[in-house]
Amino acid sequence: MNLRPSEKISAVQLNRGLDLVIADGLSAEAMVVFTSGTFLTAMALNMGATNFQLGILAALPTFTTMFQLAAIWMVQRFNNRKAVTALFNFLARLPLLAIGVIPFLFTKGTSVQVLIMLLFFQHIFGDIGGAAWNSWMKDLIPGERLGSFFSKRSRLAQTLNVTLSLATAVGIDYVKTHYPHYEILTYNLLFMLGGVLGMISVGLLLRTPEPKAAVINDKLFTLFSKPLRNTNFRNLLIFNSFWAFALNLATPFFAVYMMRTLGISVAYIIGLGIVGQISSIISLKLWGRYSDRFSNKNIIGICGPTYVACIIAFAFTAMPGNSNAMLTMLAVIHILSGVSTAGINLAISNIGIKLAPNSEAIAYISTKNMLVAFFSTIAPMIGGSLADFFASHQLNWTIQWTSAHGVEDIKLLALQGWNYFFVIGGLLALLSLRLLHNVKERGEIDRQKLVLHMRSRLRSRLRANLGRRVADGIYYPSTVVRKNMSRLFRPQHDGTYTDTMV
Repeated sequence: MNLRPSEKISAVQLNRGLDLVIADGLSAEAMVVFTSGTFLTAMALNMGATNFQLGILAALPTFTTMFQLAAIWMVQRFNNRKAVTALFNFLARLPLLAIGVIPFLFTKGTSVQVLIMLLFFQHIFGDIGGAAWNSWMKDLIPGERLGSFFSKRSRLAQTLNVTLSLATAVGIDYVKTHYPHYEILTYNLLFMLGGVLGMISVGLLLRTPEPKAAVINDKLFTLFSKPLRNTNFRNLLIFNSFWAFALNLATPFFAVYMMRTLGISVAYIIGLGIVGQISSIISLKLWGRYSDRFSNKNIIGICGPTYVACIIAFAFTAMPGNSNAMLTMLAVIHILSGVSTAGINLAISNIGIKLAPNSEAIAYISTKNMLVAFFSTIAPMIGGSLADFFASHQLNWTIQWTSAHGVEDIKLLALQGWNYFFVIGGLLALLSLRLLHNVKERGEIDRQKLVLHMRSRLRSRLRANLGRRVADGIYYPSTVVRKNMSRLFRPQHDGTYTDTMV
């Protein structure tokens, strides 16, 4: 095991290293499933956590992002990103193991205060290690493979996330039903297992090669200010911060809205979340390929408005009507949200890595992460403080239909409470997309070409499917249909088909 950066990495070493990065991602994702999200909230509630303490637990991941500054100094001082990443990821796993082990060492077990303190240090160490890891991956992964590689890694991680979440939820429900006195112990065992998987992740990172980075001689303040002086990267920071603020004004309250306003059970909410994750997993491969070929800005330009439409559509789900129609609408929203967020998250992450200079990538990416975390933290705080005001104000838009049977009021819009946030957040997100035009990306291609390519690929697949059905004797199109198809699909020299009707 070599901790020193390599002057040159062969193709064989690179491919093996990328396989190790994927394996590390899967181990880390399993750790996250067992020690955060719904299971962490359930554990804290079981331990008697107050609403304020639950809020602290939710804010920890973004609050501790500021400690990425320490990673910049360490990488600058030691110029060894693998060592910094491995050391602080190792330290970040120790609190998880401690949470799991404490009940076996002390009769009283873990208190909520101890849980918060240990997770506070876990997030601090994890943020430092993560910042060094970002810079390491910037140099390790070839630029032309960035989109496809991270889409594959994210797709596999999300698949594992869905599988483990379902299996773990079933297991916890079984324990709650048959052995309720062991429920809190089950959560502690999950933390212990998560810590072990996290340590496996560290071992995989230690075997991954690191390219030698350029020496950084600037002072920390000067280094931190460089991303702000870089006009193009500053434009990206403005867009990403505004976008994060707009989304987090609304999205953290989706589950609350569905439970309290729509009266949907937790089981349905979890099911809708899984539907969204599955659609995200399926679409990631497509977005990764298009990201490498057509630029990340084009992906955001297509997925962004789609996701904004999904946010605003939430405001209309409370309209009076059939409950089945409401659930169908929510399912469609979650499917489209999953597809669009997969493309947006991948593209925003890739464009940040792409625009950051190789020698100063850690400073650029850490600056971006800290600013986005700040706006992601204050948005739901502002939303929560305004919730009472909007709850007591209502906006109704109705039209009257007069007929021989009398006058009927048809309600077109009813905004109250969280509905306001969905409309306001969606409109702010739509405005933030205009800021994306100021960002310049190398290899950028006109968005219309991507749209035409996607349409031609879809139609060429339809044509291929029709051709197979004809060969099987299932479907024989008429002469008129065949002529129209020949006009729609005109083959090109690269093997694709161009829509001649556009």
